[in-house]
Amino acid sequence: MTGYTMLRNGGAGNGGQTCMLRWSNRIRLTWLSFTLFIILVFFPLIAHYYLTTLDEADEAGKRIFGPRAGSELCEVKHVLDLCRIRESVSEELLQLEAKRQELNSEIAKLNLKIEACKKSIENAKQDLLQLKNVISQTEHSYKELMAQNQPKLSLPIRLLPEKDDAGLPPPKAQRGCRLHNCFDYSRCPLTSGFPVYVYDSDQFAFGSYLDPLVKQAFQATARANVYVTDNADIACLYVILVGEMQEPTVLRPADLEKQLSSLPHWRTDGHNHIIISLSRKSDTQNLLYNVSTGRAMVAQSTFYAAQYRPGFDLVVSPLVHAMSEPNFMEIPPQVPVKRKYLFTFQGEKIESLRSSLQEARSFEEEMEGDPPADYDDRIIATLKAVQDSKLDQVLVEFTCKNQPRPSLPTEWALCGEREDRLELLKLSTFALIITPGDPRLLVSSGCATRLFEALEVGAVPVVLGEHVQLPYQDVLQWSEAALVVPKPRVTEVHFLLRSLSDSDLLAMRRQGRFLWETYFSTTDSIFSTVLAVIRTRIQIPAAPIREEAAAEIPHRSGKAAGTDPNMADTGDLDLGPVETEPPYASPKYLRNFTLTVTDLYRSWNSAPGPFHLFPHTPFDPVLPSEAKFLGSGTGFRPIGGGAGGSGKEFQAALGGNVPREQFTVVMLTYEREEVLMNSLERLNGLPYLNKVVVVWNSPKLPSEDLVWPDIGVPIMVVRTEKNSLNNRFLPWNEIETEAILSIDDDAHLRHDEIMFGFRVWREARDRIVGFPGRYHAWDIPHQSWLYNSNYSCELSMVLTGAAFFHKYYAYLYSYVMPQAIRDMVDEYINCEDIAMNFLVSHITRKPPIKVQHCRQ
Repeated sequence: MTGYTMLRNGGAGNGGQTCMLRWSNRIRLTWLSFTLFIILVFFPLIAHYYLTTLDEADEAGKRIFGPRAGSELCEVKHVLDLCRIRESVSEELLQLEAKRQELNSEIAKLNLKIEACKKSIENAKQDLLQLKNVISQTEHSYKELMAQNQPKLSLPIRLLPEKDDAGLPPPKAQRGCRLHNCFDYSRCPLTSGFPVYVYDSDQFAFGSYLDPLVKQAFQATARANVYVTDNADIACLYVILVGEMQEPTVLRPADLEKQLSSLPHWRTDGHNHIIISLSRKSDTQNLLYNVSTGRAMVAQSTFYAAQYRPGFDLVVSPLVHAMSEPNFMEIPPQVPVKRKYLFTFQGEKIESLRSSLQEARSFEEEMEGDPPADYDDRIIATLKAVQDSKLDQVLVEFTCKNQPRPSLPTEWALCGEREDRLELLKLSTFALIITPGDPRLLVSSGCATRLFEALEVGAVPVVLGEHVQLPYQDVLQWSEAALVVPKPRVTEVHFLLRSLSDSDLLAMRRQGRFLWETYFSTTDSIFSTVLAVIRTRIQIPAAPIREEAAAEIPHRSGKAAGTDPNMADTGDLDLGPVETEPPYASPKYLRNFTLTVTDLYRSWNSAPGPFHLFPHTPFDPVLPSEAKFLGSGTGFRPIGGGAGGSGKEFQAALGGNVPREQFTVVMLTYEREEVLMNSLERLNGLPYLNKVVVVWNSPKLPSEDLVWPDIGVPIMVVRTEKNSLNNRFLPWNEIETEAILSIDDDAHLRHDEIMFGFRVWREARDRIVGFPGRYHAWDIPHQSWLYNSNYSCELSMVLTGAAFFHKYYAYLYSYVMPQAIRDMVDEYINCEDIAMNFLVSHITRKPPIKVQHCRQ
């Protein structure tokens, strides 16, 4: 307890001391902290106040801590070094800034050089690619030539026979004359051009007996024919006109034979001569019967079997329109197909076969066997029975109401005047033609006149008698335009006519109309057809059709035209290799001298409708053996193309055997220079463009200071003789491509649109392919034509203000189409596009093709 207390007290004394020490330590720390606070807070405030007060003194010399001037600072010794360093650094910074700007300028120059080098590299790559294309195309052309192995040959030396040639060995009989034994081919080389010499009939005695109208018409036609020459020494063929004679003229066969033998180039037997006798009347006598014509060919409308030499002589149509053109306004339309009468016939048989045989014993002497049966009584009974049955409306009259026209024995005479017969035929679907009862009369002027009139007004001819020789029968396919029925089948004629469909009937009517227009209608067509038949027989190509000589207007070109990217975009169309070489003309037709039987077969079976029979020159009607080919007339390949391909090869070579092809732009303009220049500039960079032919249709020449754009292809400015819209379709000799893009000077077409149209045309080369469409139709209630220019889904024609067509149609429009149509275009200063559409559709029986604008 005591110990405990002592411990406690002792502990108490020691604990008090400890507490005091702790308390004194805390006081010292407090004062120390307070002192530090006073020093750190109040002293800076006081110093700041004092310094501020000193700086606000008025005299500058009293500012002890204020800022000093640079010079004053530099006077300070320890600051001098800093000043020098600052000045040195400033100078170095200025120098570095100058060097930086100089380097930036050099970098910019180097960047420009780099861009120029890049462009040069790209241009070099393009040039290299073009060179590769040229090399590739050249190699391809070389391979094609090596594959064809057809080196071009020079023309052979022309053969010129001696003036006093000995002639050919005589044939065994005059009726045995054929080309191989009665025609001298040495006078007609392939390259001769088929020269024809026409005798002047007035220089001979029989010329005074000729019908003045026939003689005048024949002479006018001969003067205008391209084959006729005045040099008789080089002639291949000699032509002499001997008929029709005036009435009453009796020229004995012996006298005519003597006069023919006296012709200066007759050469004893008349080889390479053709004697033409044209008939204007249905009762024209057979002038050359019982006349020895030697080796001369005969062309007339009446032949006896004892007289006609197949493959040598020619049956021609009668000369109805001697000195005048047919009035096409009076020709009825080809539709409707069915007319009032199913068939009609008017005629009167003056002399029977039996009486004819009794009076003409010379015929019996030439016959072998019994006389032929006369079917005319059976024909009369059958046709009257069809008429009385009233199953169809027909008209048959076997007795003329008026005096019948004169005719040959056993021939059905014509009734009434020509105008009355035509009015009846206009109401007839078919026209019956009954051949003469005597089969030895192969053809007569009366039958030829009935055939002519039926074809003229669109009545399909039905010829009863298969022995008849129709005009140009060895070169024309008459089965496409007429029905030839043997007389024993007369009881089946009604059934046969009823079985024809409307489409077949319309096709025959169209073909008949074509034959009539091309071969029978005028003196020029008859004479041209006679020459064409002979030229085809001896295998001489037709004379090239003439081209319109282009009178160029000199002009100067300026700088290269710019290309609008929107106009120049051709899309992804693949039309074969783009031509990087000079303009590539369409290849000329190289088969002019090799018309063969295979060509004849293809001409009848390849082309639909009458397309293969359209006239291919204004001088020469096209014949079947040369119908499908344009080379004889234009120098170009066939319109129909050639052998095709497959897959990608065919896509890259559209148009059959035309792996590469270009087109020519023909642009008609009239004193709109600024519009014209803008249109030409839009053609810059257009692929497959061969050249541009600008038809300057104004008598005023372009301005001398006018600068024409350089679009990379030749621009040919052609001056015309007069302001005519027909000038758009002239076959200018500067057009060297088959494809023509006819375009107005204010037309706006993108390059991809033109390329698309060109691609479509290459697949349909015989049609018009264009952009602006129109609609026309016949308004039955108002009996007039409707023409609509508004855009609609019904379109029937394509305007030629922006359209592709074959150059061949330019020949047809300018030289073959009737002049009255071109005169109407000049009169109205319009409608040339309508005329071209009707022309092409008439030839091809196909509508045009409209391609849509590719506007976005």
